[in-house]
Amino acid sequence: MTKRNKILLAIALILVAIQLIRPARNNGEAMGPNDISKAYQVPAEVHTVLQQSCYDCHSNKTNYPWYANIQPIGWWLQSHINDGKRHLNFSEYGTYAEKKAKHKFEEIEDAAANGWMPMESYLWMHPETKLTPDQSKAIAQWAGALK
Repeated sequence: MTKRNKILLAIALILVAIQLIRPARNNGEAMGPNDISKAYQVPAEVHTVLQQSCYDCHSNKTNYPWYANIQPIGWWLQSHINDGKRHLNFSEYGTYAEKKAKHKFEEIEDAAANGWMPMESYLWMHPETKLTPDQSKAIAQWAGALK
């Protein structure tokens, strides 16, 4: 076996081996007792958009795409989800102190008004989650009224 073939075999074995190391999944309850819709008035139109475009990264329940099963992509994806939940978790919004909740509403308003969310890296594979101008405006107005 040539040196090149040994290297290719080693790489292949490593790629197979890392498939066995899987990150913990975000498979909790999206709409539990602390969900934002239980703590605040959320218009149905806004809540639908939040669920379709935001909850995968900002709730306790992610609908994983097929490619999340391929490592190291799955690790990277789970890292983004964990980071998103650290910044804002709609499933736990009811547990936020009033000051924190108001600040998060300001951030939601800014993100919607400026088109910062969903992230471009998410939109590449999920273009259907891109907010329309009307959806962005509705979210920004709703969040702005609550801040």
